[in-house]
Amino acid sequence: MTDRIFVDSNLWVYLFTQDGDVKSKVVKEYITKSSEGSCLVISYQVVNEVCHVLKKKNYTEPEIRDIADDMMGLCEVCGYSGDIIYHASELREKYSFSFWDSHIAASALRSQCSVLASEDMQDGLKIDSMVIRTC
Repeated sequence: MTDRIFVDSNLWVYLFTQDGDVKSKVVKEYITKSSEGSCLVISYQVVNEVCHVLKKKNYTEPEIRDIADDMMGLCEVCGYSGDIIYHASELREKYSFSFWDSHIAASALRSQCSVLASEDMQDGLKIDSMVIRTC
């Protein structure tokens, strides 16, 4: 079975903005390695968060659209549903996640991902059959 890896927005931001050259290299290697033999998954929330940050960093709208297209072309995109909203609430209650992190985790679980790749969540935390990995 192919691993399904949900990639959080902060990793994409490092990749595209190259803020902190070391982090962007680590993220690029991680995403490249992960995509070999794995399915990368994102949600529309991830795409929106990345586009928002890029706009604040003065990317042009055509650049932002190209990046969004690249992300959605490379990854499977998880939709949004009431189930995710309710599951996110349960995750906030159980794990004290932030509001937006709980939606990322719920989306990753809904997409049956075995790994949630992030930078700012608890490395090694296992939620059901998924584990959080920080880069």
